[in-house]
Amino acid sequence: MTNILLTGSSRGIGAAIAAALDGPGVAIAGHGTTSGLPADFTDPDAPRALWDAAVARLGHVDVLINNAGVFEANPIDADDAAWRANWARTMQVNLTAAAELCRLAVLHWRARGVPGRIVNVASRAAHRGDSPAHWHYAASKAGMVAMTKTIARGYARDGILAFAICPGFTMTGMAEDYLESRGGDALLADIPLGRVAMPDEVAEMARWLALDAPASMTGAVLDVNGASYVR
Repeated sequence: MTNILLTGSSRGIGAAIAAALDGPGVAIAGHGTTSGLPADFTDPDAPRALWDAAVARLGHVDVLINNAGVFEANPIDADDAAWRANWARTMQVNLTAAAELCRLAVLHWRARGVPGRIVNVASRAAHRGDSPAHWHYAASKAGMVAMTKTIARGYARDGILAFAICPGFTMTGMAEDYLESRGGDALLADIPLGRVAMPDEVAEMARWLALDAPASMTGAVLDVNGASYVR
């Protein structure tokens, strides 16, 4: 049995990942606001509480999938206090909470002397940036990619593997609102495939990395963006 802690499992990409993993030999502790284990990642104590709840439910965790995140505008002409607060909120939810869960996972596996896998859902924005109102989002996802690579390099000898996925626009409610706000068709013209990714496409990548990807791939960052950014 492979025990998996999946954050942000209530909707969108997270719900699709949960569905892709649902099958024999897999047990999932899902986290979300409407289903699974509750945790408000704006609270610095929430990652530890979520981890402890997942271990209590599953007995141990073999795979951590960090999918939870926020995508909220932070215009540069906001007042200073609001801009700092918005920056800090996005960093706390998107990066710091994920980092704390990664830390707890690595400590868990090293203490038990067993291998483990981390899959971090980052973003195309980590590589090409985002809109002028989303400096903080791009920075948080770039930090997630750098963190993934560091974990992969630091703990491969312990059998601890780390991967990142960088989706472009994905057809979730969040992406639909953003597409509409940015002109829709004009934004799609920047995607050679001619459409945004579907949640099940990103989910299949996450499922494969969590269960089947070869160990030598540790540290890999995989793009799912319709060739809108190629490296």
